Amino acid sequence: MYKILAAKTVTYSPYRLTIFAILLGIVAFSGCSASKQVTRVDADTTIDLSGRWNDTDSRMVADEIIGDCLSHPWINDHGINTGGKPVVIVGGIRNKSMEHIPVATFITDIERAFINSGKVRTVSSASERGEIREERADQGEFAALETIKRMGRELGADYMMTGEINTIEDREGGDQVVFYQTDLTLTNIETNEKIWIGNKKIKKFIGRDKFKL
Repeated sequence: MYKILAAKTVTYSPYRLTIFAILLGIVAFSGCSASKQVTRVDADTTIDLSGRWNDTDSRMVADEIIGDCLSHPWINDHGINTGGKPVVIVGGIRNKSMEHIPVATFITDIERAFINSGKVRTVSSASERGEIREERADQGEFAALETIKRMGRELGADYMMTGEINTIEDREGGDQVVFYQTDLTLTNIETNEKIWIGNKKIKKFIGRDKFKL
């Protein structure tokens, strides 16, 4: 004889069905949000996501402030007195702001602006010179005699540029204003005379609503 087993009917409470639907929705949403889109843009494109100091600020400040520096009488006076282009070295630029600013990139932008102007000669910084001197010493031991670069032939700088970056922040609710001021000074290395002082100011409004003057 065979026994016929009756199938059990499983019922789910509305509470369990709701939890299941929520979990299913979370899984589906997680799968959608995991996708990422990357778009390549021109390196000179201005993109302000956070409102903080960025590559555009670094490049713009360097170009404008060096343009101002090279438009003042000191450069003509140097040419009259020496008959040649002034030799400039970029020294320390201190970040005294309340945020991280890649000073090394800013220094490179300043050097690029000097070199591209064609009005001055720019020499390596102290840290860079150490590596170059090691290379010359290595050449003296291992390079062919006719290709060795001699010691004691470095170009001495006439002027050193130094400076600092400062910020002032003002915040109210979800809105914020950030003010950047970059101050640079060019000093005659031999006489310690300050021959040029310049600055560049940037003010940014960061907020959800459109800023109205």
